[in-house]
Amino acid sequence: MKLFSNHFREYPPEHLTWYQQTAIFVWEIFKVVVISLAIIIPVRYYLIKPFYVKGASMEPNFYNHEYLIIDEISYRFNEPKRGETVVFKYPFDTAQYFIKRVIGLPGEKIKITNGKVFVCNAENPNCKNLTEDYLLPGMKTLGEFEVVLKNNEYYLLGDNRIASLDSRSFGPVDRKLIVGKTAVRGWPISRLGLLNQEINYGL
Repeated sequence: MKLFSNHFREYPPEHLTWYQQTAIFVWEIFKVVVISLAIIIPVRYYLIKPFYVKGASMEPNFYNHEYLIIDEISYRFNEPKRGETVVFKYPFDTAQYFIKRVIGLPGEKIKITNGKVFVCNAENPNCKNLTEDYLLPGMKTLGEFEVVLKNNEYYLLGDNRIASLDSRSFGPVDRKLIVGKTAVRGWPISRLGLLNQEINYGL
């Protein structure tokens, strides 16, 4: 192939044979493909991941059929924070991926009673009712639960509390099952943009 490249530099294309021109063209295409794969594969498998929302469990913040880009690299250096929306592997079938919001952090006690969510931790030993402004007005968190999270566990809830399969059903989620956090909404175009993960819970 070096021979053809030298010929190509020394002679204009019309002086090359059909075979030489074809070989040069194939070689250039091959280089473009290899370079593209060298960039795309690490990004796809280690940095970001596409995610397609299915169902209504995260309404009104994420709707069915929305297309999201998941940031996978941040959690390689930092731990999930309360309020972040994360994609994780379903504990009972790791081939499935769910999207929920981080409510409870490792070591905390989470109480759900009378339609409200309470967090008990070192800063709030008597428990504090979470302020969740991202929920629809009047939305209640159904059920009566109390759980103490282990050092590697997170309590995850859907924003649509009356239609969400979440930690109230399958329990706390192990850190190793959390893939990444939502970063960009890519579809629909009318809702395209970066996703804000900063939430004030009043704790």
